[in-house]
Amino acid sequence: MNQMPTSPNREAAPTRRKAVLWSTAALAAVAGVGAGWWSLGRQSADAGAESLWAQRFDTPEGQPLEWSAVRGNGPLLVNFWATWCPPCVAELPLLDQFGREHAAKGWRVLGLAVDQPSSVRKFLSTRHVAFPVGMAGLQGTDLSRSLGNQQGSLPFTVVLAANGRVLHRKIGQVTEAELKSWAS
Repeated sequence: MNQMPTSPNREAAPTRRKAVLWSTAALAAVAGVGAGWWSLGRQSADAGAESLWAQRFDTPEGQPLEWSAVRGNGPLLVNFWATWCPPCVAELPLLDQFGREHAAKGWRVLGLAVDQPSSVRKFLSTRHVAFPVGMAGLQGTDLSRSLGNQQGSLPFTVVLAANGRVLHRKIGQVTEAELKSWAS
């Protein structure tokens, strides 16, 4: 009997097809999980934004922070910072400039210090910023986590739309290019 030899390519073809199908299915599953995680993260950050408005902060001088100074009809940039954090200190002039330049367009800037009031008072006596500063203290770390800062790192900046939805988040020092992008 003459048997025709089987080609290795014929036997390997079904195995390759199965591998491609499994790979495609795995990629689809990962994409679905990733999209769900991103959506869930966005939803929880938006819920964190809602809780921001329920908070009560004092200024470094001990006076209640007036929400009317920051809650407006436009976007709000909230920056979590501390006097002992070099990147935080380095970005404050840029944030201050941004707030001044975009105030007429409805933008507001709020600094939330994860620090001691005496340190912030001393710091601000030599480096003035035009935007309001509230004392978040150690609770500021938890609040920043609720807004999407899972590591609790500083600086952390979040941009909220007028309706409270989280538009942008940044862990680390912001750049002028990022601010311009966010403003457009």
